[in-house]
Amino acid sequence: MTTVHLEIVGKVQGVGFRWFVRETARRAGLAGWVRNHDDGRVEIAASGTQTAIDELTNVARTGPPGARVDRVTELPLDGLSDLPRPFTVVR
Repeated sequence: MTTVHLEIVGKVQGVGFRWFVRETARRAGLAGWVRNHDDGRVEIAASGTQTAIDELTNVARTGPPGARVDRVTELPLDGLSDLPRPFTVVR
């Protein structure tokens, strides 16, 4: 199992980004969550096979139609344990 913790910056709120990520993660069988931040960032924590994590990371780099991803940063894995299944949107 591989875990990833990502921060996405750009036009990633108000364009269906979280739902796009959730559906991709669920199809790939990942555990985890995606959430918005008040400053416009989106944060993703996911765990699963390396192939599924790679797929999610690639999707996060482009987003859905209408999104613009300026930067994807890997965050520390500190504090990430027991990620929920199925993958969910945290409000």
